[in-house]
Amino acid sequence: MSVSKYKVKKMSVIFKTLTNITQRTLGSGEAALTVSPLGFGCMGMTHHRGPIKERASMVRLLKEAVDCGCTFFDTAEIYGPFNNEELVGEALGDNSSIFVATKFGHAFDVNEKPIYGALDSSPKRIRKVCEASLKRLKRDVIDVFYQHRVDPKVPPEVVAETVKDLVKEGKVRHFGLCEASAEVIRRSHKIFSVTVVQSEYHLMWREAEYKIFPTLEEFGIGFVPYSPLNRGFLAGSITPGTTFAAVNDNRSSLPRFTPDAISKNFTIVEKLKDFGNRHGLSVAQVQLGWALSKKPWIVPIPGTTRAEHMKENFASGCVLIDEREWKTLEDEIMRQPIVGSRYGKVEAAQVC
Repeated sequence: MSVSKYKVKKMSVIFKTLTNITQRTLGSGEAALTVSPLGFGCMGMTHHRGPIKERASMVRLLKEAVDCGCTFFDTAEIYGPFNNEELVGEALGDNSSIFVATKFGHAFDVNEKPIYGALDSSPKRIRKVCEASLKRLKRDVIDVFYQHRVDPKVPPEVVAETVKDLVKEGKVRHFGLCEASAEVIRRSHKIFSVTVVQSEYHLMWREAEYKIFPTLEEFGIGFVPYSPLNRGFLAGSITPGTTFAAVNDNRSSLPRFTPDAISKNFTIVEKLKDFGNRHGLSVAQVQLGWALSKKPWIVPIPGTTRAEHMKENFASGCVLIDEREWKTLEDEIMRQPIVGSRYGKVEAAQVC
């Protein structure tokens, strides 16, 4: 029998109680970081999600997220580039009660313009990114410093040693990896404890479960799913008739977001909607509640530019559904063929 502790109609009450929900710990031992059960992915406020929203309203939204109990915010230098970190810095820079994660690893030219498809995790570049990110974020220390994509030119041991030195210098607190294989995680962790690994993860993309979850459990490493709502698709906000902005929205270039793929995959959204209707949950809450149910060391980071969606997402931390019902839903989704890969050729070559 399922239990839905909170109903969608009570959402105005739900979000106010987020601070009372049991927090989650990413990493273990000296590398442990305790945060709210859901974080906030800030990327879409300035990057890859259409026209950039009015800055003051985004600052207010981030501050409101803190008021709702969120203590974990995710950004990166490549988002914008740079303006996402600046936004986070303006909104949260002086707040020592929250944790901010940012990332290094992409290559830039001499004019600090990103080089499409190129990576750079050289020690020199890592240090340069660290200093620049600290200034944009208006913080004394980066709480989690992720390698955004694994650079095949630089051994994982070199990257880990560089971040280890930055921690010793007081500029970074914790080390993270994004889209890293089990081998890279092991080699990195041997040099310096990895607190968290970030990868795409949702009901339409579950490869992390067999590729890296055993390694994460072995070493006590946390997991942060990015795009936990599959770039809005598993929130039910994208339909077969949806069109994407001509600029600053990468979804139109992703194989899974062609009109044909959206149409054929929409059956999955309908299944989540049916499940949600039985439990008083929205489509997004079903997806996020499922992710939270998988492991106690998972902290999804959904993003949004709307306060009502933020509160809806955070309410997922209160959802209680019987494990057998989650399994039934998983099995239903697994029987549905997924049309379209998650990335194009260049991006796909950079993920595990």
